Formats: sequence, C-alpha cells, structure tokens
Amino acid sequence: MIEARRLHILRAVADHRTVTAAAAALYLTPSAVSQQLAALEQETGHRLVERGAKGVRLTPAGEILLSHTNAVLAQLERAEAELAAYGSGQAGTVTVASFATGIALVVAPALARLARSAPGIRVRVQDAEGDASLPMVLDRQLDVAVAVEYRGAPSADDPRLTHVPLYAEPFDAVVPVAHRLADAEEVPLAELAKDTWIGPYPGNPCHDVVVLACESAGFQPRLEHSSDDFRAVVSLAAADAGVALVPRSALHGTDLTGVVVRPVDGVAPTRRVFAAVRRGAEEHPLIRPVLGALGEAARA
Repeated sequence: MIEARRLHILRAVADHRTVTAAAAALYLTPSAVSQQLAALEQETGHRLVERGAKGVRLTPAGEILLSHTNAVLAQLERAEAELAAYGSGQAGTVTVASFATGIALVVAPALARLARSAPGIRVRVQDAEGDASLPMVLDRQLDVAVAVEYRGAPSADDPRLTHVPLYAEPFDAVVPVAHRLADAEEVPLAELAKDTWIGPYPGNPCHDVVVLACESAGFQPRLEHSSDDFRAVVSLAAADAGVALVPRSALHGTDLTGVVVRPVDGVAPTRRVFAAVRRGAEEHPLIRPVLGALGEAARA
C-alpha cells in the first residue's frame, strides 16, 4: 500500500529538483525526505529518482507515479473538503498570499465582504509574488495565492492546481512631463526603443509583461533602474530617469506629479490575475467562500 504522505514528498522533490529544497519546503530534514523516498521505492518496487550533480530527477517509473500522484492528492483534497463540509467547518483560518496591488484591489475588499458574510472565517494575508506564492500553495504553506500569469507559471490546466480568473488590466506608459511623447494621445512602444527604462526586477511577473511587450514591438528595453514598488517607478520617471509601463490599478492613489500617463498604442500589454488553490480544495467550506469573495471584489 502506497502512503499518500510519501506521494506528497515525491511531488515536492519533482517540483523543487533537490532533496534539500524539498525538505525545506516541507519542514523536514533532507535525511527524512531521503528515507521516505527510499520507503516509497520499496513500496512500489521501482527506482523512482536519480541523483546527479545538478540535483534530483525522476526516473520513467517516477514520472508514471507522479502522474497518478497529482490525481490522488487532488482527490484527497476533495475528501478533506467534503469531511470539513460535513462537520460544517465555517470557522477557521485561511492563509492568502498576493502581490501588493492585488492585496489593495481584491484581497482587502474580499476581507470586508467575508466579515459580513462569513464572520467565522479568519484570513491571514501575506505579501508575495506569484513565483513565490504558487509553490507555497503546492507545499501546503498557503491555502490561496493571488497571482499574475508569467512565463514559467503553472498553466490553467495544471493537474496540481485549480485556477480562478479574477481580472485583467492593461499597462499604461508613464513618461516624464518633458518627454517628446508627452503630448501624444497614445504611446507607440517602438518609439521608446532608445529610451532608458525603469521596471520591476527579473522574477517579478510584471517584468515579464514589460519585456514581452517591448520584444513584440521589436526591441529589448534598456532597464537601468529597478524597483518592484510602482510608486518608486513613477517617482523615478518624474525625476526624468526613464520611461516605464505600469499596471493601471497601480497608478490609483499614486502621486503623478512630474509624469504623464498615456495608453499604449495598439494592443496594450496586459496582466491577468487569478487565484489558485490545490486542485480539489476549491470546495473546502473555508476556501470556497474566500474564492467567492475574491471573485466578487474583482468584479466590483
């Protein structure tokens, strides 16, 4: 009989690629992870992992077991959800992570809605970008991640996660008031090819949106100034340090003195925001109301 706990460890090793990283994510020691993998190999009668200089990779037998692992763990999440519903578990704590603008735009309003509709649910909020929060959901360190689509993100049909679309918003061009395009009704990105750029750090999903938009316009942006805080990005543009693309919602409440905000000519770069939970957990009586409140806040 294969133990579900060991399947969870196998998936963590497949996700993190090293025993040490998987152990840290699961709050176990590397030796404990290795012991559980060895026990799983004994249970299945197959070698499941191979260790090399660059980490751990699954054998063909391990890949087969992993494909079943995602289905088994999703079904266990559904079982927990139904048992919690049977016990009318409308009281408890849900941990939600989101990037900063998402907290302001949908998470905080969702908390206000939940305080009225489900006062027994306590939500703990963490500030984290999707490249950090999605692995934390899979490792059961979080219940819900509010994230932005980015290159390398788990796709909407990933068997480990359930995606709930929330909203999409365009990026606007932010240029200094003395910029040559400050009077334009719309800014063609190709006209900014030779400008100095200000933008988020690599790894931030918005960095990918900016770079992909510029690549589609035929150039690589010369990013000389970096900040994940869009207020800082706007301040640098106001100081004539460069130009930027900023999500429209991030401009709300930001001091725009010294800059001009213009829509992008043509198809505007867009960030698509979604909530993600472990597949099967979307029906949990604590998580379902949180997802519902996030959706209502996004629509509002």
